[in-house]
Amino acid sequence: MAATLSTTTAQPTTKRPAPPSRRPAGFPLARTLRYAALLFFLLIVLIPVYVLLVTSFKGPGDAAPSRAWSLPSTWTLDNWRTAADTLTPAIGRTLQMVIPSAIISALLGSINGFVLSRWSFRGANLVFTLILFGMFIPYQAVIIPLNELVLDLSLPSGVPTLILLHVVFGIPITTLIFRNYYQTVPHELVEAARIDGAGMLRTYWSVILPISIPSFVVVLIWQFTSAWNDFLFAVFFSSSQNGPVTLALNNLANGALLQDYGVSMAGALFASLPTLVVYIVLGRYFVGGLMSGSVKS
Repeated sequence: MAATLSTTTAQPTTKRPAPPSRRPAGFPLARTLRYAALLFFLLIVLIPVYVLLVTSFKGPGDAAPSRAWSLPSTWTLDNWRTAADTLTPAIGRTLQMVIPSAIISALLGSINGFVLSRWSFRGANLVFTLILFGMFIPYQAVIIPLNELVLDLSLPSGVPTLILLHVVFGIPITTLIFRNYYQTVPHELVEAARIDGAGMLRTYWSVILPISIPSFVVVLIWQFTSAWNDFLFAVFFSSSQNGPVTLALNNLANGALLQDYGVSMAGALFASLPTLVVYIVLGRYFVGGLMSGSVKS
């Protein structure tokens, strides 16, 4: 019996190339240096906070410049109680000042930004340029004539005058922010409102205002902190009885004579708590609101 032998030819095998090795996103040394630089700048920022915090819990004999870096030998809350009792009325007056001034200046800036960005008229660019000039005029240059104007108008000292001043001086920056934001709004929205018969005010109220929340968050945070931290207007147009918290904090520190370091540090931290709360609650919307008007769609 004849056996047939079948021979099989071997097929050539092709080797797949090895996948390229994935390199790390950055070299370990570069990442280490980057994190070290971030940590260094973080420490620079936190060093004053550390001194403020530990000094606010020190007693009168323990709170001294020579012991600024050391922890309190005896922790006490007396400084915080004194600061709270002294500054609480001034914080209430400051809230009465900053909330209306921030809201009013935001509304006026929104209306100005909408008109200057969507309703063209002769001289619109000139008007916008003149409004922006208010951003570059230092308060110190106009404080004397402004004081004379307030006296001539017989405006009451304290919160009402401060509200008016912060509204007026806040209009340039609020107008700029809202104008840049409204230029990114699709033109078809305004045209559709015009076709439906809506006028300028109706278009602003029904179409533009509901989509302006990001810019309002930015402007309200900006105006709130600017008015809260103001000291120059507080000195000239208010007193210790009707002035904001910055003036009361200065009086707490006895002006330039910083004698009780613990109370002064506790007062500085206590006075900054409202602005800190605002940034913690609305801080994540701040950068988003700024970026929303930075790119034109």
